[in-house]
Amino acid sequence: MSVRARGRRSTAAAIALTAGITAGAALLLSACGPADGTASDPAPSATSGASGQPTPSGKGGSGGNAGDDGANGSGASPVGSSTKLNGTAHSGLTISDGTRYVVMNGTRVDFGTEVRDLAWSPNGAKAAFIDGDGDLAVSDPDGSGRVIVARNPGDQNWSHPTWQVRAKDPQNGLPALDNILFAGRRGGTARLYGVPATAHGGTPKVLSLNHESDENVKPLPQTGNVWPSSAGKYGTAVYANTGDGNVYIRDDYLRQQGYALTPGSEPAIGPTEDDGIVFVRSVGGHDHLFLETPHDGAPVYKDLTPQATTDYTEPAFEPNGRTVVARTPNGIVRLPVDGSQAPVKVSDYVGLPAYRA
Repeated sequence: MSVRARGRRSTAAAIALTAGITAGAALLLSACGPADGTASDPAPSATSGASGQPTPSGKGGSGGNAGDDGANGSGASPVGSSTKLNGTAHSGLTISDGTRYVVMNGTRVDFGTEVRDLAWSPNGAKAAFIDGDGDLAVSDPDGSGRVIVARNPGDQNWSHPTWQVRAKDPQNGLPALDNILFAGRRGGTARLYGVPATAHGGTPKVLSLNHESDENVKPLPQTGNVWPSSAGKYGTAVYANTGDGNVYIRDDYLRQQGYALTPGSEPAIGPTEDDGIVFVRSVGGHDHLFLETPHDGAPVYKDLTPQATTDYTEPAFEPNGRTVVARTPNGIVRLPVDGSQAPVKVSDYVGLPAYRA
């Protein structure tokens, strides 16, 4: 680890390991697909469809599927909510499961298209997701005003978008960033991509993944990278690699570099630089949730679910940074990051949890 990166991780003032598109180089737009024609997560998210199967990544996907309740267009659908625990009211918690209904606000909202891997902009004003055609879409919180940010060329599987936002930094000569990062797969080859969040039919660009500037540093894997998560003042990002089973950090705050953090998968970065990173690691036959927090000298790792008798996956931080939610086979649970309490179920609905600020 370079002295610069090590120093950032060991101070509370700046985890400044930025996930972003290289500063000063704007992403080009066009109506075609990624230039290299490859993309997405080799193992599609379990939220890919109502039955747990991936939504087709090519064109022609339907606007609904077996999980639909028969409604059309945007609006709320409370069907089934009276018989299921739904702790999303007044909490900002949302759950997407590959159908066109997103569990939120204590009900289910019809987005008018299949919604896979929904994520929210940092201010909560917009939702990003993979739609029924496999395209990257952005919409208002109720699914209206949908814009296709990037069109899937038809032979790829896109997954897990995340917003990367950074304010302009005149002191260091860095422009503001407002991008969406995501994973893409074609023919079993997975890479990370980025596109401006304001694009219309834009062309995603493969993210650069350069190692730190120290001598004799092992090059970073360029493929097998999935599950990006970006947050915080600097647009910091983490991601997982399916080849070596590690969680990585990507930093381009001043110059683009990155390094492996720890064995794990499905990382989620906290809302501020002090909140750390939560990720999944297999222990004793079950998927546990771990928290990494930066400290002087070396990061600290803590198992948040040491008594796990089920699998905890797909974690997400709440906006306060003090609690996280995660998916289990039987619904969504919440638990404090200090490990002081056992997970408590907040919803019977099964899908990808996310928080709208």
